[in-house]
Amino acid sequence: MKICVMPGDGIGPEIVAQGLKVLEVVGEKFGHKFEVEEALIGGVAIDEKGVPLPDETVKACKSADAVLLGAVGGPKWDNIDPAIRPERGLLGIRKELALFANLRPAALFPQLKDACFLRPDIVEKGIDVMVVRELTGGIYFGEPKGEGEENGERYGYNTMIYRESEIRRIAKIAFEAARKRNKRLCSVDKANVLDVSRVWREIVIEVSKDYPDVELNHMYVDNAAMQLVRDPSQFDVIVTGNLFGDILSDEAAVITGSIGMLPSASVGASNPGLFEPIHGSAPDIAGEDKANPLATILSIAMMLRYSFDLDKEASYIESAVEKTLSAGLRTGDIMDEGGNLVGCKAMGEAVIKNL
Repeated sequence: MKICVMPGDGIGPEIVAQGLKVLEVVGEKFGHKFEVEEALIGGVAIDEKGVPLPDETVKACKSADAVLLGAVGGPKWDNIDPAIRPERGLLGIRKELALFANLRPAALFPQLKDACFLRPDIVEKGIDVMVVRELTGGIYFGEPKGEGEENGERYGYNTMIYRESEIRRIAKIAFEAARKRNKRLCSVDKANVLDVSRVWREIVIEVSKDYPDVELNHMYVDNAAMQLVRDPSQFDVIVTGNLFGDILSDEAAVITGSIGMLPSASVGASNPGLFEPIHGSAPDIAGEDKANPLATILSIAMMLRYSFDLDKEASYIESAVEKTLSAGLRTGDIMDEGGNLVGCKAMGEAVIKNL
C-alpha cells in the first residue's frame, strides 16, 4: 500500500513522524507493507520550489493509494502574493485529486469531558457528530471572482454556485455515512435567502428517495450554528456546502475541547483520499515537542478504514488512543486537573506501547 506523505509546515513534521511510527507498528502486527514517499506542500514548498504545490507533488499524490498531510501555513508567508500562499497548496491538491467530500468527525472522548466548553448537562448527552462538507465547489471556487474599483471605491466579489451533479454526489456520500452510523442526516443551507440553497435542498430531497432508511431533516445555517452549541446530541451526520461546512465543522470540533484531537478525511469518486488533522500548523510551538499527535494518529486510522478497508486495524489504533488517554497522559492543549503533561514524542510512544 503506497502512501504519499506531505509533512508540511510548523508542527507538521513532528506529528506526522509519530503517526508514521504508529503505522509501522500496525503494519508489523497485521502483516501489511506500507510504502511511504514524502512530498512538499505549503510554505516549505514555496521556500524550496517557489510554489505551494509543485508538479512533482501532484504526481506523487496521484500515484499513491492514500495521502497523509501534516499542516500548512504560518506567519512567515502571510505577506506574499495571495495566489501562491501555502493554503493554495491545500486547495490545489484537493482540486487535483477531485476530493469533493470532507468527512470530519467531532466526537468527545469520555476521558476529556472536562475539557469540553459546554455545560455538564449538555456534555452528559454525548457529542458524536460527522460533518460532511462539499470541498471543490461553492463560493471558494465559483466564477467570476475578483476585486475592482468603481467611482473611487474598492470592492470585491465572489460567486456561490452549485451544480446538480455536485450536490448529488456529496448528498450520496452523506447518506452513506449516515447509513453506517445512526441513520439521521441534517442538510444545512440558507434556502430562505439564497437561490443556490433552494436548488441544494431540492436535490438533497430527491437523493433521499434512494435512502428511505435514513431520516432527513433540513436546517438553516444560522440555526445550525446555534443548535450545535445548545444541544449537539441532536445531530448524527450534517451535510452542507463548502463555506457553511468550513465554519460548522470548526465549531463542531472546538466544542469537544480541543481541535488537537480530531482527524479528517477528504475523499472523491476514485482518486486516493487525503487524510489530515483538522488543526493548523501551530508555528508558535513548532520544534518544541509540545504538539498533540493524536489527531494525526487518528487520521491514519481513518486512512486505514476509508482507503484500505482495514476496519480492524483502524479500531486497533483508536482503542490504543483511548487507553492512552485513560492513563491520564495529556499534551498541553488537552491538559486537565490530575493529568500527566507529556510532549509530542512521549504521547506517540505511549500510543505505540498501548498498541
